[in-house]
Amino acid sequence: MKAFPETFLWGGATAANQVEGAWQEDGKGISTSDLQPHGVMGKMEPRILGKENIKDVAIDFYHRYPEDIALFAEMGFTCLRISIAWARIFPQGDEVEPNEAGLAFYDRLFDEMAQAGIKPLVTLSHYEMPYGLVKNYGGWANRAVIDHFEHYARTVFTRYQHKVALWLTFNEINMSLHAPFTGVGLAEESGEAEVYQAIHHQLVASARAV
Repeated sequence: MKAFPETFLWGGATAANQVEGAWQEDGKGISTSDLQPHGVMGKMEPRILGKENIKDVAIDFYHRYPEDIALFAEMGFTCLRISIAWARIFPQGDEVEPNEAGLAFYDRLFDEMAQAGIKPLVTLSHYEMPYGLVKNYGGWANRAVIDHFEHYARTVFTRYQHKVALWLTFNEINMSLHAPFTGVGLAEESGEAEVYQAIHHQLVASARAV
């Protein structure tokens, strides 16, 4: 039996909308995920005042990440894939200036991971985008969203250039065919041609970021 190389990355994976909670803290905007109380395959539902979404708190990683990182280190993790909540950095998606509180959270998270000897592998968009880009632009069907994604990508690449070496642009682009709102911010009844056009725009955005 061959041994794994010493550089092999042992670890696990999470996504911001699955673990962070703190859905409206420190300036975070509403994301598409915040409007899907029944998971990524569920339909979009308007927020009802006083009605909680399980992901509003999730496992409260936003507040308890030091404990979780310590547990990951105890398990022998050398790498952890996470995602950045785009709406923490640009609450509406089209702002010129980023939300400093959102950026600072990921600074603290990456510093904690570094102290534990865990490399971050960061996904830029994992089943969520700022809802403002859906409401005001029509989601990824609008080519203008490419520019906003590139601005977001460049912002975090620059901010974390000394803390993150491993990046992914999108998580499972193919999911857009099965769950258009989850993948590209389109209504569930969107036609196939519109979904494919939106996916094309994501591929262009990915190329721009890379």
